[in-house]
Amino acid sequence: MQHKHQASSTLPGDRAATRASCADDFDSEAITVDVAQQRILSRITPLAETEQMALYQSLHRVLATGITSTMNVPAHTNSAMDGYALSGDDLPESTPRPYHVVGTAYAGRPFKGHCTAGQCVRIMTGAVMPEGTDTVVMQEHVDSISDSEIRIYQGHNKYQNVRNAGEDIGEGSSVLSRGRCIQAADLGVMASIGVAEIDVYRKPRIAFFSTGDELRPVGDALGAGELYDSNRYSLHGMLGQLNVETVDLGIVEDNLNDLRETIGTASRKADLIITTGGVSVGEADFVKQVVEEMGEIHLWKIAMKPGLPVTFGRVGNAAIIGMPGNPVSVMTTINQFVLPAIHRLSGRPDYRPLTIQVVCQSKLKKRAGRFEYQRGILSYDETGQLNVSATGKQGSGILTSMSRANCLILLDENCDGIDAGDLVTVQPFNTYL
Repeated sequence: MQHKHQASSTLPGDRAATRASCADDFDSEAITVDVAQQRILSRITPLAETEQMALYQSLHRVLATGITSTMNVPAHTNSAMDGYALSGDDLPESTPRPYHVVGTAYAGRPFKGHCTAGQCVRIMTGAVMPEGTDTVVMQEHVDSISDSEIRIYQGHNKYQNVRNAGEDIGEGSSVLSRGRCIQAADLGVMASIGVAEIDVYRKPRIAFFSTGDELRPVGDALGAGELYDSNRYSLHGMLGQLNVETVDLGIVEDNLNDLRETIGTASRKADLIITTGGVSVGEADFVKQVVEEMGEIHLWKIAMKPGLPVTFGRVGNAAIIGMPGNPVSVMTTINQFVLPAIHRLSGRPDYRPLTIQVVCQSKLKKRAGRFEYQRGILSYDETGQLNVSATGKQGSGILTSMSRANCLILLDENCDGIDAGDLVTVQPFNTYL
């Protein structure tokens, strides 16, 4: 019995015309997005090779060795304010009282004397607390009587405005874990404990190329039926946001021998090969065939739109992900499968794209059967609430829909459309946990 979502353009009695296609909402051969993601990640082995590098150069690299502190931060108990240090037991209780200023403590130049009852020390932010003191009264809360005498009023608390040694980082404590993608604040944290060099995983090497006799490099004149290769530019841009080494192998014609040679070269140079085009069921779609000949296929066809005919396998030591040629399909499948694979290669097995739920301002058409990724624009309404609206036409060849978008709207297999005002799940671009 034919599936109710089968394409209606078939001819009665024509068996070939009833085969599942990219236009169908259901394909019995396709696996779900979740299964595809798990299958890909389970066959990606994180890189083991490491290198030592200067802390200053390590932004966005992945830690290969956890960082443990050999010191307290702050190293000494110090003042959190400009003011006056004294013993908390000597604070005024019911009436204001005067105190004699016995010296000044500066950050990096401690007061070397001892503070006793009725005395205080002028202290600057970050200065080590003088002996005999444990409390700071900020300068705005005292009256100056003379250069050597102040008056403090009641209402203060013992230990106020003081930062204890080790309050931020304790000696011997774990600071950053292996697999951490280093952010700007992490550089400061490691610098604060005196770390000058760290061990990081080497960058993954990613080779990529486009396939298609119709493709021409940007700048060439176009002949009849030809088009510019936009996919490599989109792919180059997305990879450029990651800490990877790239090998751009250009455009490969729909020719078995050329594909064999290019994939063989790529498998010797790269940890991951990415191809665009040539993975469907057309007479000139050879990528899947070549991967099967030279290595092994782990999956083909994912129940998603756009991006049904995705191929994942391995040739030699390199994993390979073959994506459809439609520009939006390329960028969508990169987000869902390629980026997680690259992060896992990099030593980040816990990578997860961020998803949030917001109100959809647009009516979205969809039929149940496939997981669908529609392009959306996240924005704030007049009340400050975040919502999303569709970019317009959602065809897989409309690359401008990706240029206008700042997120993907995720509609699962069971969804049969969205009304304006419904909650939807969105995946913002370039945002992860």
